[in-house]
Amino acid sequence: MIRTEICDLLGIEYPIFQGGMAWVSDASLAGAVSNAGGLGIIAGMNSNGEQLRAEIQKIREITDKPFGVNVMLLSPFADEVAQVVVEEKVPVVVTGAGLPSKYIKNWVENGLKVIPVVPSVAIARMCERMGACAVVAEGGESGGHVGDLTTMTLVPQVVDAVKIPVLAAGGIGDGRGGGLHAGRQGRAGRHPLPRGRRMHHPRKLQAARAARQGHRHHRHRPPRRSSRARTEIACHPQDAGIGVFSGFHCRGV
Repeated sequence: MIRTEICDLLGIEYPIFQGGMAWVSDASLAGAVSNAGGLGIIAGMNSNGEQLRAEIQKIREITDKPFGVNVMLLSPFADEVAQVVVEEKVPVVVTGAGLPSKYIKNWVENGLKVIPVVPSVAIARMCERMGACAVVAEGGESGGHVGDLTTMTLVPQVVDAVKIPVLAAGGIGDGRGGGLHAGRQGRAGRHPLPRGRRMHHPRKLQAARAARQGHRHHRHRPPRRSSRARTEIACHPQDAGIGVFSGFHCRGV
């Protein structure tokens, strides 16, 4: 297994993140990923502060490994959640659906490692200046709140533009599609549909089980939002050219 700077930065064994998926990424899933050596991430989604606090306390009963919380900045409870992650001393905060400029100074001053999800070079540079320790460059193939650039065009541009580690996200299903050849330092991403998880609608599970090669789930614009399985990876500019995770299967980010 390739070890990258992101592993040393966060204290994880593998350069693999589990994406913060609403109604899926709870304490039990995130705790399992952290125990397996990746970075498990609890989805803050539209949880209020106390609901999130309960999940944070639950994951600490499951694992003593590093974990993160995804703060969805469009949430009406974003202010509450931003304070709870400080009070609970969450090791890593991943942000999405906006710029974390309102909160990042307080997070960094309190020792939290902040990793924003970015859709463009300009926003990646802005987050670096604000104090982010890494960024997730997320292409339009991914689910949730994303930009228009594709992963394979966005990631190399971000790698060239910033000095901090870059995680690649969007349309990466395994190590072959998410290798470190573009200078990334690992992978952050969505899990496939977990078996037996009660939060998935039966029709969604049925569609996933019935899928075969050539079947596609098209995400036309508009609408901009989608719900689907996703996988991602993380890397650093100086690692460019070191090859790919050939055959490395990452259904666990």
